[in-house]
Amino acid sequence: MLIIWIGFLVLILLLLALDLGVFHRRARAVSIREALVWTCVWVILSLLFNVLVYYLYDRHWLGVGLQVGHELSGTEGALQFFTGYLLEKCLSVDNIFVIAMIFAYFSVPLAYQHRVLFWGILGALVMRGIMIAAGTALIRRIEWIVYVFGGLLILTAVKMLITRHDNIAPDKNPLVRLARRFYPVTPGFEGPKFFVRMDGRLAITPLLLVLIVIETTDLLFAVDSIPAILAITHDPFLVFTSNVFAILGLRSLYFALAGMMHKFQYLKMSLVFLLAFVGVKMLISHHYPIPIHVSLAIIGGILLVGILGSLVGARRDTAPLASPLPEEVMNFGEIAWRNIRRVVILIVGGCVVLMGIVLIVTPGPAILVIPLGLAILATEFSWPKRLLAKVRETIRRRRSRRANPHNQEDSP
Repeated sequence: MLIIWIGFLVLILLLLALDLGVFHRRARAVSIREALVWTCVWVILSLLFNVLVYYLYDRHWLGVGLQVGHELSGTEGALQFFTGYLLEKCLSVDNIFVIAMIFAYFSVPLAYQHRVLFWGILGALVMRGIMIAAGTALIRRIEWIVYVFGGLLILTAVKMLITRHDNIAPDKNPLVRLARRFYPVTPGFEGPKFFVRMDGRLAITPLLLVLIVIETTDLLFAVDSIPAILAITHDPFLVFTSNVFAILGLRSLYFALAGMMHKFQYLKMSLVFLLAFVGVKMLISHHYPIPIHVSLAIIGGILLVGILGSLVGARRDTAPLASPLPEEVMNFGEIAWRNIRRVVILIVGGCVVLMGIVLIVTPGPAILVIPLGLAILATEFSWPKRLLAKVRETIRRRRSRRANPHNQEDSP
């Protein structure tokens, strides 16, 4: 039924109109604090839509699961949407790194970056829709195409493993060269405009060149991400909607992470393993299909390892990621990063310590688990260091007394 597709597209266009026409009408710099708030808003909207997906497939509202998409239960539909959304959100992080390099290369003012990202994402939605339709049609008609997609994802993982962040060359982009050949380019930015009149001729601004580079870059990313989401579900409605919601939050996620992206030195490695897993999942899908809940657990685990590795890792990336944000925003990003790091370490270390306390009254290695939790907390807080030192001193004394029981003197 076309009504569900039309209704979803109207909803997305309404959200985009509110975003650009109401909340971001004027070209201005987006602070990290505001970006974090908008990131939470888009995530909440995605989760609310995930609840709607459950009821759409469980009750078959508007023909979903019958005339629209595949016949799935509400739980299966919701799990496939959430897994696909999480996967696309993870892959968009690497896209953010490249966008930051493009902005830094062209020295795009912070006030104009939101406008470029808005139109770039609008174009990305159109391209993703076309590629999703083509990909699902190929899988339906040619079953062995999943092996091609799986191999492509593994090759992409290998390419991501050996590719550095600082080797992009926007001036070599064929579309940029074509635009320069047919239109004169203004020497500098002309506010948020893409086209201006120069000497009576229509000219393009560097801002349009930035948009062209971002659009073509997103097209390359779509070649990787579409096969990845097709490994999670073949339902075109779930593939498209999960892609759309992941892309909608890309702008706010960019401004939230751009000021501290150099801290995520291990996240790229997580994306490599993530793409490799999805590629293998596709290659064995006909013989050993991996259940959706297992895929969700593995994808979430890979992402968690990358984040925790970046939080506690001391070694810096040999190719640090440049940020196009000014120094005062970078300083706020450093503060935000420290707060996020402290919260994550407090949660993880606290949970390990609590687990060790539980193991005191139940059979378990509490003597190993509690110091491990304190060691995690000690990477950020000072009080666990002192407590851990006392625990180590107590253990050392007990071992010494057990080794020399006859040489201990009575305490006064």
